[in-house]
Formats: sequence, structure tokens, C-alpha cells
Amino acid sequence: MKPNIGIKDPSREAVGKILNTILADEYLLYTKTRNYHWNVVGLQFNDLHKFFETQYEELDDIVDDVAERGRALGIAALGSLGEFLKQSRLKEQARKPLNAKSMIIQLLNDHETIIRLLREDLEKVANDFHDIGTNDFLTGVMEKHEKMAWMLRAFAEA
Repeated sequence: MKPNIGIKDPSREAVGKILNTILADEYLLYTKTRNYHWNVVGLQFNDLHKFFETQYEELDDIVDDVAERGRALGIAALGSLGEFLKQSRLKEQARKPLNAKSMIIQLLNDHETIIRLLREDLEKVANDFHDIGTNDFLTGVMEKHEKMAWMLRAFAEA
């Protein structure tokens, strides 16, 4: 059944596409963060291993929330790695060893990219598609990324 929630079908479907793109971005960043959690080495191993775990757990929650927001709008969520890679606006990290500082900088850059993209997405959702609920939701997601970026920036200065 199609939702009857006061958003016209074309707008609801357009918002769903935006949410699926965000879902792909979030899943790619989740995977990258998990990879760094597994593969970090060096003097800060213990702190960074735990820190990356905290971040990927937060990203896991965001992934679930984004998928469920789309489902609430009646849009099927992407669900395969191929779809995520094709749809994501982020780039996958090539399989090469990175030092801890490079991992932190890579994640920081990705969070800041997501923040900039979310600013564009949330304006489009509100202004073009009149979905204030998703706009509010995306504002919350953006704020979570701003906090994670701040923490990464603090680690990068060490």
C-alpha cells in the first residue's frame, strides 16, 4: 500500500531516491570505519581501535535509521553491496595499508563530505519536495556527523 501522508507520490519517490543515496554513503563509510577498526596499528592502537568501534556503531544506527525513514515513505531500501557502491557519492578506500593518522584523515574527509552533501539534500527535501519530516531527520543525521568529525579532528591534531 502506498502511504497517504500528505506528500505527493512524485515528491515521496524523489525523497526516497535521496534517502537511498544517503544510505549508500552511510554504508560505505560504515564499512570503511569497520575496516580501520580491524586494521589500525601503532602506538595509539588501543585508543583508536575502541574509538573506531564507537564510530562504526553510531554509523550502524544511522544506516538503520536512514533505511527505515525510506521505508516509512513507502520506498524500498537498497540492500546489496553492488547497489551501495554504485549509488554512493563517497569513494571506496583501495586495499592498501594506511597508518593511523591517514585513517583518521580519510574518515574525517568522508564525514565532512557527507555533512556538505546532507546540507544540500536537506534543503532539496524541504524546498523542492515539501517533506519537512525528512528535512528534520536529515538535520539530526548531519549533527551526528558533525560530532563524529569533531572527534576525528581532535584525534588528527595529536
